[in-house]
Amino acid sequence: MTRILVTGGAGFIGSHLCRRLLAQGHTVICADNFRTSAAESIAELDDDPAFSFLHHDVTQPLHVEAEQIYNLACPASPIHYQNDPVATLKTSVLGTLNVLELARATGARVLQASTSEVYGDPQIHPQHEGYWGHVNPIGPRACYDEGKRAAETLMCDYHRQHGSEIRIARIFNTYGPRMHWDDGRVVSNFIIQALHDEAITIGGDGSQSRSFCYVSDLVEGLIALMNVTGPDADRPVNLGNTHEVSIRDLALRIIALTGSASVLESIPLPTDDPRQRQPDIARAEALLGWSPRVTLEEGLKATIVDFRARKVLRDA
Repeated sequence: MTRILVTGGAGFIGSHLCRRLLAQGHTVICADNFRTSAAESIAELDDDPAFSFLHHDVTQPLHVEAEQIYNLACPASPIHYQNDPVATLKTSVLGTLNVLELARATGARVLQASTSEVYGDPQIHPQHEGYWGHVNPIGPRACYDEGKRAAETLMCDYHRQHGSEIRIARIFNTYGPRMHWDDGRVVSNFIIQALHDEAITIGGDGSQSRSFCYVSDLVEGLIALMNVTGPDADRPVNLGNTHEVSIRDLALRIIALTGSASVLESIPLPTDDPRQRQPDIARAEALLGWSPRVTLEEGLKATIVDFRARKVLRDA
């Protein structure tokens, strides 16, 4: 049994991670300020004696005892992180600094939930961990992209300067049940629009591509990375699904799976929206023995079931 702190633990990925860690028999402390999450996502965990909740903003110092820390605290969808870009940047930079200081005081190992956005609009395809990225540092997405890049810098500098035990996961597009209803990302947007038989809005002609990883696969990758040891364990690791799909094809699949009468509608592409996004996961396969198992169709079906159930409750 390990005592584990999950910052951002009430968020989409965090809530799934907390459940998985509890199922493995660990003691879990979930810290969150509910800025882009909700208490409902972890409500039933309150009955588990191995679970505790700390209402906290990571931009302020933390004082808890933990052997491992998963730092997931940060708005992750464009509509959320662009709503208050200064707060987003502070969460990535000050939040990571506070987590690292806590780890330094307690001797905990820290896993930073970084992102494929550190690669920006990539000039190589697929993206491997040695690629330094192509990021606009002054654009509307920079609060998130550059914040996560700065967080990686802090992690590596604490490792070099203080010997901190670090892990860095570069997370590619992740989806699944309990996604925020209004997070503005394509999977949730498309499912909600399809369930309401509304036009599905795709940026441009929809030829831009993404690779979507089901949340249970991602969580297993995070746990494997946290617990791996060896001389290369402190280097960044891509976690994502290598199956690439165009946004247009994703919309058509969701229409078919929901039985929707929706049609496609083109809208302008967001500023600095990447044209392609696909992970090279050779490092994760070699270091962790990890690769995703859930197919896009299986994952979309499960996600649609969840959104359909929530729609019934919202419409009641």
